[in-house]
Amino acid sequence: MPKGEATRLHVVAVATELFSREGYEATTIDAVLTAAGISKGALYHHFSSKEDLFEAVFMAVETDVIARVGAAAAGETTAAAALAAGCKAWLRLASDPVVRRIVLIDAPAALGWHRWRALDEIHPLGLLRVGVEQLAREGGMGEDLVDGFAHVLLAAANELALLVANAPDGDAALDRANRTVDLLLGGLLPTRAGKRGQPRRSG
Repeated sequence: MPKGEATRLHVVAVATELFSREGYEATTIDAVLTAAGISKGALYHHFSSKEDLFEAVFMAVETDVIARVGAAAAGETTAAAALAAGCKAWLRLASDPVVRRIVLIDAPAALGWHRWRALDEIHPLGLLRVGVEQLAREGGMGEDLVDGFAHVLLAAANELALLVANAPDGDAALDRANRTVDLLLGGLLPTRAGKRGQPRRSG
C-alpha cells in the first residue's frame, strides 16, 4: 500500500475513534493530530477541513454498515425476506456506539442536512432500491412504485434506528423495532397481499 494511502487510512481510523467517543463538536483537529502522531501539513494534504475529515469517517463507517447489511440479506431466497433481514441488521447496528454517534447523531449537523441526505441516498437507498427492484420482478409491486417504496423503507428504517439508538432499554427497543418491520413489510408485501400490492378478494 502506498505510504500516502496508509497515512490517510490511519488518520481516518484515529478520527473515527475520537469522533465516536467525544462527538464531532468536541473533537479538534489538534486532538486528531496528537492521536495520529502526524503534522498538520500531512493531515491537510489529505483533508481540507475537519468537516472533510468527518465525511471520510462517515463514508468509511457507512460502507462497513452497508457491507454488513448486505451480508445479512444475501442468504435469503426472496426479495421480501432479504429486505426484512437487511432492515433488521441495520437496526442491530444502530446500537453500536460508533454507528450511533457518527451516522445517526452527528452526521446531519456535521455534514449539513442536504449533504448528509445526498450521501444517504447514494448508499443505503441504493441498496434498498436493488431489493425493491427484485421485489417488483417477483411480482410484489408495479415497477413504477419502486423508487417511492425504497424511500419509504429508508425513512422508516432510519426512524426505527434512532429509536433503538436512543432507547434506555436497547434490547426491548430492538425487539419492538423488529416487530414493527415485520408488521410494515407484512402489510405491504405479497406475504399478506395479492400480486402487485392489490388486496386479495374474499369469497
